[in-house]
Amino acid sequence: MSEDERLDQESDFFKSTDKNPSNILPEKLVLDSPLQFECHPGVPCFTACCHNIKIILTPFDILVLRQRLGIQAHEFITLYTEPTYLEKTDMPGVQIKLTEEKNACPFVTPEGCTVYEDRPTACRYYPVGMADFHEGGTNDAEEDKFFFLVKEPHCKGFEEPKKWTIREWRLDQGVDERDEMNKEWLRLVMRRKSYGFQATLSDAAKRMFFMASTDLDSFRRFILESSFLDTYEVDEETLGKIKEDDVELMHFSFAYLANTLFGAEGMSIRQEKIDAKVEEIKARQDESLKKAEQDYLELKAARDRLTKEQEDGKKAE
Repeated sequence: MSEDERLDQESDFFKSTDKNPSNILPEKLVLDSPLQFECHPGVPCFTACCHNIKIILTPFDILVLRQRLGIQAHEFITLYTEPTYLEKTDMPGVQIKLTEEKNACPFVTPEGCTVYEDRPTACRYYPVGMADFHEGGTNDAEEDKFFFLVKEPHCKGFEEPKKWTIREWRLDQGVDERDEMNKEWLRLVMRRKSYGFQATLSDAAKRMFFMASTDLDSFRRFILESSFLDTYEVDEETLGKIKEDDVELMHFSFAYLANTLFGAEGMSIRQEKIDAKVEEIKARQDESLKKAEQDYLELKAARDRLTKEQEDGKKAE
């Protein structure tokens, strides 16, 4: 990517990231850039940012929160989320369902967040956003990361005396772990976004993406109770991990989605399934040839009968 293209992309990002672009400071920051900010119960605007907000949940956010609450994934999705689309694509996801009376996150109280240690990734970033550009969303593309500040008028955290760097802020907020957990899923979304609206996902693909991204319990049943293992080669070590470990299952779901949606490597179909599919295609071709031959013979017979009837009619004259 040339420097001009990069600058254009960054400019477009600042224009499109928020409904009110003035909230985003148009300054490219790096990990060692200084930051003066702190949020705590003594700040006058405490919890104001937890109202009237769209909080998209990643698969890891859902996993951690539903474990925190001690409920199944489908129950968490029903009680605490509502559907949305991701990054202006047709890829379905979920966002936190705000309370009706205060239009607030259901986990916030006047004293603060009741799930703070396990809060969503989007909450951890604020007020430091990150742009991570990958050409086409591919895994081998050169990463181009930078950071920016979201400075909303109501936020008084910037008036606090606490000073640190972007790197220190991210470490304090536990962002690096979330970035690692979310990386492959976000690349799926960005790869889909790069295709634009001229290409659309099938309904079956959307359902699979939604299930694998939001409900690992159902995805595990899909692997273990359907014909999945008869179709795909999964080694015993991996199978053992995804049977018991939700994080391993989540990463496996990303590899499966990348393969089925975009043809990425990482999943192998059993040879016997490939052979069977080849035979099925060949059988269909053979049937088509037989049908075409039969149609030709019937057409020829009809033509021959018509010719004979015309010849007999001439003789009768």
